[in-house]
Amino acid sequence: MAVEESDRIGRRITDARHRVGLTQAQLAAAISIDRSALAKIESGSRRVTALELSRIADTLGERIEWFIKEAPAAIVSHRNLQDPGAVSPQIDRLVEHLARNVEFTVGHDDKLRLESRQLPRPDSAAAAELAAQEARKLIGLNTGEPCAGLSIRASEIGLLPFSIDLGPEAADAASLLLRTGGVALVNGNLRVGRRRLALAHELGHYLFADEYTVDWRVAERDGDEAWESRLDRFARALLLPPQGLKAAWSAANAKANLRAAAVKIGSWYQVDMSTLARRLLELDLVSPSNAHDIRAVRTTKADIVEFNLVVAEELTPPHLAKRYVESVLRLYRSTTISAARAMDLLVDTWCEDDLPALDPLPESAIWKFVS
Repeated sequence: MAVEESDRIGRRITDARHRVGLTQAQLAAAISIDRSALAKIESGSRRVTALELSRIADTLGERIEWFIKEAPAAIVSHRNLQDPGAVSPQIDRLVEHLARNVEFTVGHDDKLRLESRQLPRPDSAAAAELAAQEARKLIGLNTGEPCAGLSIRASEIGLLPFSIDLGPEAADAASLLLRTGGVALVNGNLRVGRRRLALAHELGHYLFADEYTVDWRVAERDGDEAWESRLDRFARALLLPPQGLKAAWSAANAKANLRAAAVKIGSWYQVDMSTLARRLLELDLVSPSNAHDIRAVRTTKADIVEFNLVVAEELTPPHLAKRYVESVLRLYRSTTISAARAMDLLVDTWCEDDLPALDPLPESAIWKFVS
């Protein structure tokens, strides 16, 4: 084991130990070695044995490969910009895990092919609007229809979306470009409208070739000059296209009061009220006062019944990209991976009983293992 590799493994052990809140003495006791030996392992001055690393991984809840293999370059670069010794946020670690899993499946499943797509980076709010129109064409939408099934549409152009509940204090979303395609992780703690907005935002990062991004709070930036503000504008325009929204709002507003119109349009386009209010305001369809009132609207059960609304759930956690799950199942059916490995690739969101039954192997198959 090279000195550089020992240093890297030592740092990752330290990071993982800090993450679970263990002292060196506690971890050393758990894996039955002296604290001084663990200190040397973490500093890189002593090699870790395979058995020790296995025990460390089990105690800290990580796969052995996480300690051995370097994270994707874009994630490493992102971490290097942080304060020395800063612990990576939860979403950062999970994106890395998902990226490794996706690259594993792509490397072992010929049927999973992710083709990267790219659009010119918008340099203004107007350019972000035009980019959203181009993106809608890429995912098979016309100029005005709602963006139904965004997670499936994103997968079809190479961005695999995942949704895991990370809690209210975690980042809203993150995305990472792979060698081909990309992964997006949305915090499932968000409500459905915000989850869809977060995915639309990450789709922008993907199409504009941002290697790795963690978005702590989507749609909270003001001004058209900042890059993230243009990404927010892109996301709103993707979900609420101007042609369709103007016609739908005019029709709904003519037949109902402001609140009823907002409830109907928000449901039709599957967006939250804050996003709808901001979009209506930037298209000059409502006054600032009306936008403020719309932000306060909450859809009730009575609205669902009286307005005959269709309650559409998307990215409900835990959500794994359908193309990815299909790939994992193909690998399992072909016995390329074990049930335990399938559970890991499915981020422990399935039980082994959920896996398909495998066909019994013929007696001749034994020779594959002994020849």
